Amino acid sequence: MSDNSFNAKADLEVGGRSYEIYRLDALQEKFDVARLPFSLKVLLENLLRTEDGVSVRKEDIEALAGWDHNAEPSKEIAFTPARVVMQDFTGVPAIVDLAALRDAMSDLGGDPAKINPLVPAELVIDHSVQVDQFGTREALRFNTEREYERNQERYEFLRWGQTAFEGFVVVPPETGIVHQVNLEYLARGVFERDGVLYPDTLVGTDSHTTMINGLGVLGWGVGGIEAEAAMLGQAMSMLIPRVVGFKLEGELPEGATATDLVLTITQMLREHKVVGKFVEFYGAGVTNTPLADRATIGNMSPEFGSTCAIFPIDAETVRYLRFTGRSEEQCEIVEAYARAQGLWHDEHSEEPTYSETLELDLSTVVPSLAGPKRPQDRVVLTESKAAFRGALEDILPDPEPTAHTDGGTDVDEEVAESFPASDPPAHNGNGSGHDDSEDPHEGSRVQVAERTTHAVPFTTADGTQTELDHGHVVIAAITSCTNTSNPSVMLAAGLVARKARERGLKAKPWVKTSLAPGSKVVMEYYEQAGLVEDLEALGFHLVGFGCTTCIGNSGPLPEEVSNVVNAEDLAVVSVLSGNRNFEGRINPDVKMNYLASPPLVVAYAIAGTMDIDLLDQPLGEGSDGEDVYLKDIWPTTKEVADLVEGSVSEEMFKKSYESAFEGDERWRGLEIPEGDRFAWADDSTYVRRPSFLEDIPKEPTAPVDIEGARVLAKLGDSVTTDHISPAGAIKKGTPAAEYLNEHGVEVKDFNSYGSRRGNHEVMVRGTFANIRLRNQLAPGTEGGFTRHQPSGEETTIYDASIKYAEADVPLLVLAGKEYGSGSSRDWAAKGTKLLGVRAVIAESYERIHRSNLVGMGVLPLQYLDGDSAESLGLTGEEEFSITGIDGGEAKEVTVRADDKEFKVRVRIDTPKEVLYYQHGGILPFVLRQLLAA
Repeated sequence: MSDNSFNAKADLEVGGRSYEIYRLDALQEKFDVARLPFSLKVLLENLLRTEDGVSVRKEDIEALAGWDHNAEPSKEIAFTPARVVMQDFTGVPAIVDLAALRDAMSDLGGDPAKINPLVPAELVIDHSVQVDQFGTREALRFNTEREYERNQERYEFLRWGQTAFEGFVVVPPETGIVHQVNLEYLARGVFERDGVLYPDTLVGTDSHTTMINGLGVLGWGVGGIEAEAAMLGQAMSMLIPRVVGFKLEGELPEGATATDLVLTITQMLREHKVVGKFVEFYGAGVTNTPLADRATIGNMSPEFGSTCAIFPIDAETVRYLRFTGRSEEQCEIVEAYARAQGLWHDEHSEEPTYSETLELDLSTVVPSLAGPKRPQDRVVLTESKAAFRGALEDILPDPEPTAHTDGGTDVDEEVAESFPASDPPAHNGNGSGHDDSEDPHEGSRVQVAERTTHAVPFTTADGTQTELDHGHVVIAAITSCTNTSNPSVMLAAGLVARKARERGLKAKPWVKTSLAPGSKVVMEYYEQAGLVEDLEALGFHLVGFGCTTCIGNSGPLPEEVSNVVNAEDLAVVSVLSGNRNFEGRINPDVKMNYLASPPLVVAYAIAGTMDIDLLDQPLGEGSDGEDVYLKDIWPTTKEVADLVEGSVSEEMFKKSYESAFEGDERWRGLEIPEGDRFAWADDSTYVRRPSFLEDIPKEPTAPVDIEGARVLAKLGDSVTTDHISPAGAIKKGTPAAEYLNEHGVEVKDFNSYGSRRGNHEVMVRGTFANIRLRNQLAPGTEGGFTRHQPSGEETTIYDASIKYAEADVPLLVLAGKEYGSGSSRDWAAKGTKLLGVRAVIAESYERIHRSNLVGMGVLPLQYLDGDSAESLGLTGEEEFSITGIDGGEAKEVTVRADDKEFKVRVRIDTPKEVLYYQHGGILPFVLRQLLAA
C-alpha cells in the first residue's frame, strides 16, 4: 500500500465498475504536472502508487513533480515496472536462477513453492530458430525440427517452468518474435490489479523492448540481473532523465514507407546525441502516424541510443488495441484512465515542456537504406549506388600504385562514384569520352572500375552457371519485428513480388531469400491477400516465426557461394528488414549489410547486387524481353492501403493468439519433470544449478576487508560488456570447448554461448574470453589470457582463476574509463563473480554494469579524480589489500598495492544497493526476505 502523502488515491468509474487510481492532478496545485512530458507522468504515477518511505519517499515524488527540464540528471528515483518480458536467450538464466532459489529456499527450511515472480513475467521463445533451409515449402518444418534438436534441453526446462511457477507464462517456439507478440497480444495499455488501475510498464531482457513504446507503454531493455530483481518485486534505481521532444508534422509522401521514416529519425537522433535520455513524440503529425509505424520507430530506440522512444496514448492507440483483439472492456479502461490522468493526446492537448526539441516534416521523408555497418548511416536510395562504391573502396585492400595516378590511393571521391563497375567510360573518338591526355582522372576511373568488380564464375547447387562479384546480394531477408509487425510494408513487399512475378522476374540464383515474420498473423493476411505464391515464386518462403537474420541466425550460405566468397575475399552484401547491421553480425561471410524496407528487400533480391541505381537502372529483363524497372513493380500508397483494408482483420489476431501459450504437438510432447523443484541433470550441458546460489547461509556474513588479492585482468578504456560477457560461437581449444568435449559434446554440437546461458560452467569459462579483449597483464595477446602471479606463467583467465581459488587468493580487475559500457548483460557480472573477483577498480563505469556488479556482490571502486592505474604506477603484478570497507557503507576505502597506497571511492550508490552488497547480491537478499516472510 502507498503512504499516499499527497492524498492522490481516488476512485474512477469505468463501464459501471469502480476502480482506485492515484491521480496526478493531486499535485497540480503545487507543481505544474500537466506540462510534464507523457513519459514522466507515467513515472510520477509509479512513485505515487509505490511510496513506502524507503525505496520511494515523499521527497522523491516532489523531485519528479518539480522536474527541471534544463537540469542534468542527478536525482535518483525507484521505478517499479508492472511486468517483465524476456526472450529465451536472456530469459533462460533468469528462470534457472528462480529454480535455484527454490532449492536454496528448501535448503534453508522454507517452502520452495513461495519462490515465484512477484510481478507478471512473460517469456517468448524466439531467438533460437535459424535459417538452415530456405527457398522451399519444407523450410519451416526443417528449420523447426533442427531448432528442437539443438535446444531440447532448454525447451524442456522452460516447459517445466511454465507449469511450476505462478505468474510466469511462456510463448512457445514458432509463435512469433517477443516484441511483436508483446505489441499484438501481451501488452495491456493499462493494468488492473486488486481493483487498482495503473499504466502498463515493463522492463525486458532485450534492448528492443522499446518497440512497445509505440503503444504508449513505457518500458526499455535491461540486463538479466535487473530483470530478475524486478520479477522479484525489487524497485529499480534510475536517474530522472532529460526528455527530448520530437515534433512530427505532415504525413508521409507517396512511395515512402515506415522504414524510410524510422531510418530518417534514427539518423537525426543519433546525430543529436540522445544516449541516456527519453525521447517522446508529439505534434500534429502523431495523429497521422499509424500505430504500426509508431512501433517501428520505438523498436529502433537502441539504434539512436535513447532509453525509450514513446508515443502518447490517443484514439489510434485504442483503435489498435481493439483491432488486435483486446476486449472492449480493456479498450474502455485504457481510454478512460488516460483521459482521467492527463495522459490522452489529441488536437486540444497542451504541448509538454521538454529538455530539448527536434522537428521533422513527414512529407520530406524519402526512400532510404542504412549501411553498410551501422543503422544510423542512412543512405538515400537515389545515392545508394554511389554510397556503396565509396563504402566498398574503404573495405577493399589498398591498391598497388599504377602509372596512371600519383600513387593510386587518393582517388577523387566524386569521380570514383560516377561510373558503374561494369561500364568504364569510353575514350578516343567514340563520342562519349575524352582523349587520355585531356583527362587527368582517366587512370583513377579505370582503377576504380577494376577494383569494384571481380566477377568469379561458379555453379549453383541446381547447376546454374553464373558469376559472383563484389556487391552481390547473397542474403535478402524479410525479417525482424521492426518491420514484420507493420502490415503496410509487409503487404507492399507482397505486391512487389506479385508484380515482379507477373513480369517474369525472379531472384538471382546466388541470393539466399527468407521470410521470417514476427507473428502468425502475417501469414494469415498474406493468405487472405493471395500473396503467398507470389512471394514463394521469388524464393521468399516461410522459414520460421522468430528472430532470424536480424540477430545473426541467418544460417550458412550455400556451400558453393560461401566457398567462392572466401576463396576470392569478395565483399558481398545482405539486405534485411531488421534493425541492426553491425559488421559480422548477420553472417560471417558477409562484409556489408544494409537495412531496408520489406519491399526494397524483394527488389534487391531481384537485382542481386547493391551496385545498381534502383531508380534508373532496370532490375532485370521480363519474360517479354523488355527491361523492368522498380517503378514498374512498386505499388502505390492507395494500392497498399486498399489491400490492408481488405486483408487484415481483428479475427486474425484473435485466431492467431487464442492458444498462444499452448504450443504445437512438439512443445506439448516435451518430457518434463514434475514438482515444485527442477530435477537438475548431472550430465546436462545446457541447464545447471548455478553455484552462486548454493550453500547460502540463513544470515548474511558482513563484508570484510580484502587481503592478499591479485589482479586477474588489467584493462584499458571502453571495455564493454561485449568484451566481458560470453557471446557468439564457442571456439575449439578454449576452456568452454574443452569442458564440452569432456562432457561428450562434439564440435558440430557446440551451439553458441547464447544458447548455453543456463549453464554457468560454460559461461564462466567464456567470461573475459572475447577475442578482442586485450589484457595488459599478457601483452601481445588477444582474448582471454593473463599471467598468473607471482609465478608469471601465461595462461587463460579461467585457468588462472582456478589456480587462485585453490590457493584461496581473492581477485581484482583494474580498468580504465567507461568500464562495462554497451549492452549490459547479466553474465558480465555473473561471470566476474564466479571467476573469484571480489572488487573492480575503474576510472568510471557504465551505470547498469556497475549496478549489476553490486547485484552479484562484487565491490565496484572508482579511482579519485585524476588518478588511474597509470598515474599511480600500477602494473597489475602487485599484491593488493583493500581496507575500510565497513560492511559496504564506507564512501572511500584505502588500497595498498605493495608499497603504494591510495584512496578510491566506493560506488555503492543507494541504500538498497548497500543491502544487496551486505547480503552477497540481490538474489540472496530476496531469498532471505521471502524466507523471513
